[in-house]
Amino acid sequence: MESFWDKTAGPTLRQSDYLLNCPVPAVSERPNNTGEQSFPVEERDLIVMTQSCDLENGKAAFVALCPIYTLVEFERANASFTQKGAWENVRKGRVEGLYLLGSPREPDNNRDSLVVDFREIYSLPFDLLSQHAAQQGERWRLKSPYLEHFSQAFARFFMRVGLPSAIPPFK
Repeated sequence: MESFWDKTAGPTLRQSDYLLNCPVPAVSERPNNTGEQSFPVEERDLIVMTQSCDLENGKAAFVALCPIYTLVEFERANASFTQKGAWENVRKGRVEGLYLLGSPREPDNNRDSLVVDFREIYSLPFDLLSQHAAQQGERWRLKSPYLEHFSQAFARFFMRVGLPSAIPPFK
């Protein structure tokens, strides 16, 4: 099976860059209005969601990112995904907000796949991420056409429209 990923390095960011251990604020409660607030910082594995053209042309001072997990990590926090057939439903696109990517190292091993959670989005400064990417050394980036499929899935998640009623089923 062909890999979904290419290796890259350096400070240049593109959509689908897989960034390990990114610093993100851990906001767990609503801040009060008494002045400055401080939040602890956590490290998260994230994937870049902002379009590459916006990153290349300096149109994004902040970069949108989603968390990316191994299946084992995700199952630890979401026990229902340990049930038979759960990951197959995600793979087929039947679970809103989740997207499966083949493993960068073992694309033939489904249990080594990665899951992206579109329901949780971070926005971090471009310069911070660019520096982080440069310090990371080699990292993974989706290659075409997997990048376009991934981007389309993210767009579909946000362009859903719920109707108050629908055409009745044909009998």
